[in-house]
Amino acid sequence: MAEKKPSLKRKAINAGGWQVAKRVAKSLPYVGSALAIGLVGYNVKKKGFLRGVSDSALDAIPVVGTVKNVTEFFTGDLIPAKEAKEIDEKIKEKHLIDANVSKKAKKKLN
Repeated sequence: MAEKKPSLKRKAINAGGWQVAKRVAKSLPYVGSALAIGLVGYNVKKKGFLRGVSDSALDAIPVVGTVKNVTEFFTGDLIPAKEAKEIDEKIKEKHLIDANVSKKAKKKLN
């Protein structure tokens, strides 16, 4: 019998639920500190060393971490991930390369 795969909607709900659960758990004073320390590696991988460690350090401080996570729940990450910046830089770089290639091609045609 074939297994029924979860729909895209169900996968999105599960992923979003994990994000909410992680933020709520980080907001609890001692549980949040333990979770923040456990997620240091994930934050470093996602945000880079300095940003990841500073994000985890803020999350580990009981009151500060709670305020930070409540704020992030409504506004998004206060310390952005490195992927977004790298992707933006790659897009800009590609457009510059495309522009230079088209200029060189125009010169060759003339």
